Amino acid sequence: MRAASLSQTVRKPAVVSRTGIVAAQHRGAAEIGAHVLEAGGDAVDAAVATSFALGVLEPWMSGPAGGGLMMIWRAEEEKAYAVEYGMRSPAALDPADYPLAPAGRASDLFPWKAVVGDRNVEGATAVAVPGTVDGVGLAHERFGRMPWRELLQPAAGLAREGFELDWYAALMIASATRSLARDPDAAALFLEDGRWPPVAAASDGPPKRIRNAAMAATIDRLAEKGHREFHEGELAEALASDVRSKGGSLSFDDLRAYRATLSPVARVPYRNGGFYPAPGLTAGPTLAAVFRSLAGRTGFPRAGLGPEGYAAYADAIGDAYLERLATMGDRDAPHSPSCTTHFSVVDRRGNMVAMTQTLLSVFGARVVSPTTGLLLNNGIMWFDPEPGHPNSLAPGKRCLMNVCPMIGEVGDGRFAIGASGGRRILPAIAQIASFLMDHGMSLEEAFHQPRIDVSGGPAPVADDSLPADTLTALAASHGATTARRSVYPLAFACPVGVMRRDGINLAATEVMSPWADAVAERAGTRSPEEERP
Repeated sequence: MRAASLSQTVRKPAVVSRTGIVAAQHRGAAEIGAHVLEAGGDAVDAAVATSFALGVLEPWMSGPAGGGLMMIWRAEEEKAYAVEYGMRSPAALDPADYPLAPAGRASDLFPWKAVVGDRNVEGATAVAVPGTVDGVGLAHERFGRMPWRELLQPAAGLAREGFELDWYAALMIASATRSLARDPDAAALFLEDGRWPPVAAASDGPPKRIRNAAMAATIDRLAEKGHREFHEGELAEALASDVRSKGGSLSFDDLRAYRATLSPVARVPYRNGGFYPAPGLTAGPTLAAVFRSLAGRTGFPRAGLGPEGYAAYADAIGDAYLERLATMGDRDAPHSPSCTTHFSVVDRRGNMVAMTQTLLSVFGARVVSPTTGLLLNNGIMWFDPEPGHPNSLAPGKRCLMNVCPMIGEVGDGRFAIGASGGRRILPAIAQIASFLMDHGMSLEEAFHQPRIDVSGGPAPVADDSLPADTLTALAASHGATTARRSVYPLAFACPVGVMRRDGINLAATEVMSPWADAVAERAGTRSPEEERP
């Protein structure tokens, strides 16, 4: 018997403005990015400020001790760039330290064979070399207009003030209480009496806050010393020492040797536009394979978004995933919770950023570095602990990620989108981009259009708000099951995007997310009703 209402409808209108917009999975972070744009900052400046703010406001999703990828569009150059800052396994990591258990599967995202004590999932032994700080620092060096110090100050202030513990934050902490309680520093930061999940304050009382003075000091030091302090300075030494003291293999040399990369991205033509997929060990190459398949399918997209259209998505995405599983080794469980966030930026000059950053699992390794106040990633879990596979665990190796930020073009419009949600990211981005490029939808329409998830599971999962004939056809042809698009747990990815057309900027975020929102510079904002013909 279902408990959820079948009659409830939720709408979230797109934000429309002649000035810049930041769309993020936390409204407070988007506001900080929008303030940067108001002060004359570039889209990359706004991205730096938003990245650090998100690490404070939703620390279970991302933070300075994680990794990811940023796609950048430079309007004046008419050129796209990728900044890759994925995590790596430490050089001193020994695969023998991760012995396989006699039976069973891993307890978290990936259905690898289980490791004794879940050493690749939780604790300091699961920590990989982080790259987020070097990635945003590299982007700022190349494209930033505002001083680095000014961009980090808001996040430091937020860490000192503390984020408000509302119902959603309390839910997220409660979902990981047992794991957080195993690390004294994580327990002290997030739990009541180091044991119990905190409860949001009553509506008529003052809000509870989770403050992180150590993280505030870390961000202050990065603001003063520059981004390489995270990899080469006293901060790096302290971080490595904390991880080592808890049994991990991350070293100061690992941090010092880490370098994010910035490179141009080639345009892939498609229909009356094209797109720039994320390169390297991401879902970008798989996204390109999806669109190659769609381009070659007879009758698509003329059949529209009925049974034939969604069957085409199921086939194209399913085939692309088979290729990914065979060649890249990404065999994670498609509907496990993941710890990732995405935001997109467009400034008034038309520059864009689509940035995804992650700690991998919810709360990462569930370990806090006491000196820095940072939640640590569990990037080692990205590797298959069984030897002889494409993504098997080894020292000094790059992690294979599911992130899929992209820049796309349709006619005279351009968009920058991405999502969180593990393997559900790729199907969401492929379909939203197709809604825009193949079916001529507005950004708002594309974000409200029901989707299917095809990410390597036994059968597609279809949004149960799709028409009955489409659901029936998908069940018959592909064995599809149905799920409700809800706040928690998430059956589908959580997308965020911006678009620019004829000098007008638009932004949209996941309809069901209680925190995600788009914020425009205060000057020039107009309601969606004013923009519609």
